[in-house]
Amino acid sequence: MRRIVGRLARWIGFGLLALAILLVGTWCALALWFRFPGSAVLRDLVAGVGFAAALAAVGFLATRWRWRALATYAGLVAVVLVWWSTITPSNDRDWAPEVSRTVTATIDGDRLVLDNVRNFTWRSETDFDQRWERRTFLLSEVRNVDLIMSYWGNEAIAHTIISFGFENGPRLAFSVEIRRERGQAFSSLAGFFKEYELIIIAADERDVVRVRSNIRGEDVRLFRLRMTPANAQRLLRAYAAQVNALARHPRFYNTLTANCTTLVFAMIRAIHPGLPLDPRVLLSGYLPNYAYDIGALDTHLPFAALREHARIRERALRADDDPDFSEKIRAPGS
Repeated sequence: MRRIVGRLARWIGFGLLALAILLVGTWCALALWFRFPGSAVLRDLVAGVGFAAALAAVGFLATRWRWRALATYAGLVAVVLVWWSTITPSNDRDWAPEVSRTVTATIDGDRLVLDNVRNFTWRSETDFDQRWERRTFLLSEVRNVDLIMSYWGNEAIAHTIISFGFENGPRLAFSVEIRRERGQAFSSLAGFFKEYELIIIAADERDVVRVRSNIRGEDVRLFRLRMTPANAQRLLRAYAAQVNALARHPRFYNTLTANCTTLVFAMIRAIHPGLPLDPRVLLSGYLPNYAYDIGALDTHLPFAALREHARIRERALRADDDPDFSEKIRAPGS
């Protein structure tokens, strides 16, 4: 009986080891396929060889050469990891026009100056007028913060925008996005493999909200966050620090860990250190549900009613390119 249990434990151990090798092999193959330089044929070949090496290592587990094979495979993985570490982010590429400039911030006392605030006029996703502006704000005039979510299909996935309202002057919206190169398409899977840099866009709402609601036809929802002016000002300062850090030190976008929601959550958590982590931070479409549950949204209405009230696409379509776009998407009767 003891021999049977020992043999069973041994094979369970080999099974877990084989699973680990296959998972590592899959990651290596995908990393090579997405990032290895050269033609698609060459990338297919290198990725295929990488995964075949993992299969071979698993096959050798059933032989007396298993440890030698594992040592050889570990050496190959080490080579891939060393190569992977040489892939670094950059601010100097042939970027798509809408992400071609990085915003920078200067704070002088109460005065915040942002360079390269985007204010495009969109007629379609490929037809637009480019405008990059310098805008000045007074930190003491920050009055409120809105959470804007844009859905395009699955209710669990949405894009997050944070918008600041001031006592005087237009609203200021921040959108954390992938920084695509010209002609590059987005892939959620590629977002795990250093395929895109990350950028924070500072923009006029008539640009960054309207392109989603009116041009792409997304379901945009707007929620007022329950945040004091003092904390709103702290969050705006955090954004200023983040955009300057990205301008100096570019970083990669990551579909799971460095995206439009996780970066915002990290900044808000710095203001509220006890804020609990929740799976809905990763399933970004459910972020408003999470905000409601922790009291960060108005809880006088049931969440279902609040969510319906938050839908602004019809208002945005009516406002279109009106200079008072921000006011009209917030007016229920508009």
